Amino acid sequence: MGVDAIPVSVEVDVSSGGLPGVTMVGLPDATVRESRERVRTAIRNAGFPFPGSRVTVSLAPADVRKVGAAFDLPIAMGILAASGVLPYREPQGYVVVGGVSLDGGIPPMRGLLPIAVAARSSPAGLMFPTGNLQEAGIVDGLRLFPVGSLMEAARVLSAAAPRPALPPATLESSGPMAGDDLADVRGQLLGRRALEIAAAGAHHLLFSGPPGAGKTMLARRLPGLLPAPTFDEALAITAIHSVAGLLAPGCGLIRTRPFRAPHHTCSDVALVGGGSAPRPGELSLAHCGVLFLDELPEFSRRVLETLRQPLEQGIVHIARAARSVTFPARVMLVGAMNPCPCGFAGSATRTCRCPPGAVDRYQRRLSGPLQDRFDLSVPLPAVPWRDIRSTTSSESTREVRARVEAARARQLERQQSLNGTLEGRALQRFCRPADNATERLLEQGVVKLGLSVRGVARVLRVARTVADLEGSPPLEVRHVAEALQFRLPDAAVVAAKM
Repeated sequence: MGVDAIPVSVEVDVSSGGLPGVTMVGLPDATVRESRERVRTAIRNAGFPFPGSRVTVSLAPADVRKVGAAFDLPIAMGILAASGVLPYREPQGYVVVGGVSLDGGIPPMRGLLPIAVAARSSPAGLMFPTGNLQEAGIVDGLRLFPVGSLMEAARVLSAAAPRPALPPATLESSGPMAGDDLADVRGQLLGRRALEIAAAGAHHLLFSGPPGAGKTMLARRLPGLLPAPTFDEALAITAIHSVAGLLAPGCGLIRTRPFRAPHHTCSDVALVGGGSAPRPGELSLAHCGVLFLDELPEFSRRVLETLRQPLEQGIVHIARAARSVTFPARVMLVGAMNPCPCGFAGSATRTCRCPPGAVDRYQRRLSGPLQDRFDLSVPLPAVPWRDIRSTTSSESTREVRARVEAARARQLERQQSLNGTLEGRALQRFCRPADNATERLLEQGVVKLGLSVRGVARVLRVARTVADLEGSPPLEVRHVAEALQFRLPDAAVVAAKM
């Protein structure tokens, strides 16, 4: 349910009274009810007799809807035990999960990792499909019984003391952004600086500029600036991808930050998650990583507005009549947009051909509350020829990442969290201006820019990150000045509206 596993007891009774057949109770959905035919055929094709009497299968708790084919294996084992094919002993505490194919095989399944985490309290261990061995091996202290067929599962349950499999060496996924180096970016010093600040403090970032200015190029290099996830973060990332069915066969722990870039035609359910059986959306799939929304104004207004609450809380809570689920969604949001529909408003070299009022209507596609949630707003001009052909090497991702990691280490040592999440008393304590001059500059910036309370908090968070990159304990004038610079309206857009 969401990314949490709920134990279900599968009880089977085989009785001689009544007409032969299989009856299921306990709120099963259509896929679970269909397991009657799958299990019947699989048991016979595996060489076992299927009872010719009445079989009753109960799935408890009865008030939770059971979904999916993962109940096939425990139902099959229960039928074999209840009909006397397997030697029945007192319940030994096995957690059994997996589907069955018609020939008696047990194919890999999705969502095993959360089940394995919940099964650590099981005294006997976890019986699961062999194809998920790498995934189950992530969890320490769990006795593993991988099975590839009903015959293997029967041997495990028949043995007085079955030998668990040794957990495999944990595989790690390769980084999807491995070939994207910041040294490839030409010019755009302000954009590079904003990217470094955003990575250091986990801030949301909005790029605005004409086509070809490098917005997407910069965004794709952000994951490379972030430190490797901790074990707990990697476990959460892997669990979400497991529930969504996105783990590659044989994949173990995901040790890279996710980078998700959904198309602007995606729905609100695809972006934040949901559905009749709630599934994680792109926002949760980017947990502990980067969610990149290119062509931001082209997204539906309704879709974008669903981001507002999750960005503040770091979770997605989906409420339905039958149940409520919660998915983690602590992401860095990066948006990219053109200054106008044609993309050349305010350009010194290209003429904007948008009709009157089009620029204003285009900008209004982003609501004020959503724009207020971006910590840094960065206008990117077109890259001049001298920068395109320049042979001067820029800083590499490795060099910038070293500064980012040092800044994050200072934050975690000081406040046990990153600056992008500071609020309340922690914000007042750690983001206090050092002197009266810094306080006056902040006041002037707030008045001239008309910042909201949320906007002021974001300026202080960014200023704190700038100071941490510099290694400066106090929050001084230069730090606040740079933070205010990233709250200025896009000059190109302002010029186009005049």
